Amino acid sequence: MATSKTTNTYNRQNWEDAEFPILCQTCLGDNPYIRMTKERYGKECKICSRPFTVFRWCPGARMRCKKSEVCQTCSRMKNVCQTCLLDLEYGLPIQVRDSALRIKDDLPRSDVNKEYYIQNMDKELGKIDATTPAGAIGKSQAASDLLMKVARTSPYYKRNRPHICSFWVKGECKRGEECPYRHEKPTDPDDPLADQNIKDRYYGINDPVAEKLMRRASAMPKLEPPEDKSITTLYVWNLGDKLTEKELRDHFYQYGEIRSITLVARQQCAFIQFTLRTAAEQASERTFNKLILGGRRLTIKWGRSQARQGTSAARGDGVDAIMEELEPVPGLPGTLPLPPTELQNNFFNLAETDDNSIPPVQTNIPPPTMPPPMPPPILIPPPMPRPPPGIRPPGPPPFFFPPHMRPPMRPPPGIRPPFNISQPPLFPPGTAPAIPQLPPNPAPLVPPGTLTTPALKQGAIHYPSQDPSRLGAAQGLAKNKVWTGED
Repeated sequence: MATSKTTNTYNRQNWEDAEFPILCQTCLGDNPYIRMTKERYGKECKICSRPFTVFRWCPGARMRCKKSEVCQTCSRMKNVCQTCLLDLEYGLPIQVRDSALRIKDDLPRSDVNKEYYIQNMDKELGKIDATTPAGAIGKSQAASDLLMKVARTSPYYKRNRPHICSFWVKGECKRGEECPYRHEKPTDPDDPLADQNIKDRYYGINDPVAEKLMRRASAMPKLEPPEDKSITTLYVWNLGDKLTEKELRDHFYQYGEIRSITLVARQQCAFIQFTLRTAAEQASERTFNKLILGGRRLTIKWGRSQARQGTSAARGDGVDAIMEELEPVPGLPGTLPLPPTELQNNFFNLAETDDNSIPPVQTNIPPPTMPPPMPPPILIPPPMPRPPPGIRPPGPPPFFFPPHMRPPMRPPPGIRPPFNISQPPLFPPGTAPAIPQLPPNPAPLVPPGTLTTPALKQGAIHYPSQDPSRLGAAQGLAKNKVWTGED
């Protein structure tokens, strides 16, 4: 930098040397542990052109690095963030805030007048608290309905996203997922939001974001009071878990006398009933889309008529009342007509007359059908009690064979039973089945003299494996001479 602070000029001797920047929650990021660098007299302020301490940091993962753009003197004069230049209290552009509060703060634009004005503001800022705003915004403490409608109550971290990759737009980015810039389609260059200027936002002129917010505020709906004058209850929703009944009473008591407050913590809502209708109308008009308690924007609506709720409860579950409010669907059949009056009183048609007399019972009414008899209950025996530990439960009774199937008794060991032991017959006399008997000496299967082995020429075949026909001797008998045992 060509100039030096040791030069004997007032402006150069009062260059800014700060320890921490003035930032909003959005620019600071959602990470409570960030690493911030500080550079003394690193850049010139884009408003007053004086060197100041520049801070640089990264708000979080996959976000672009940010830095302070204006000095703290210019920031405190307008009560704005040093990076995004939005209001620190409402999160809105300066043009929206000044038009809502009817503030006209024309700062000088020329270099000489700007230096003189900044010198006087430095003297005033040294006399007041460093956390309070200065200038025209510090003198205006009244809130505005427009500010409460469009104020941002939660941080908007989407504003910290990285810029669009120009190489990706041209189809030449080779980093892929490792590219720190966004791979998205750029906005339309003819869009007014694509042309934003820091000086225009600071001075509150020609700000496209401010014009968009003001159009949105003018198009917001209004809460019309119901026609039933007996309704004095307001429905409040989005209370959260920390808001108490005392805080609601302290805020709504300024509009009129409160009859009762019913807080439903599970649904995060409350019903506030006023004594007068005028107090309820005043509260709904001043709090609709404007009330912020506990850092949450509350939703305000009118309650329902108690007479209508009583009629729905008398009808049943309120289905008829809902059906009356809905429009009929074309093409569907209508509702069925009610039965005759004489059939609407009781089961036996005992309708009362004007003189409290009961007419005779009609005989053409069919008798009521009797339900079928109930089957007898099935008796289930109770479970057997378990014996105490250490005692074995009794087993099943012993089994006795019948006399005709009783097995013979076995003698004691070491005693040979006699041969004439008589046992009872298995079958009664005359009932034993006949057993077929084989002949004592069956005829030989092979005639004698035709055996082919010496071991079998004297006798008959004792085993099936000795059959010559099964040993392959039939073929040998056809070709060779039968062997007779002689060489």
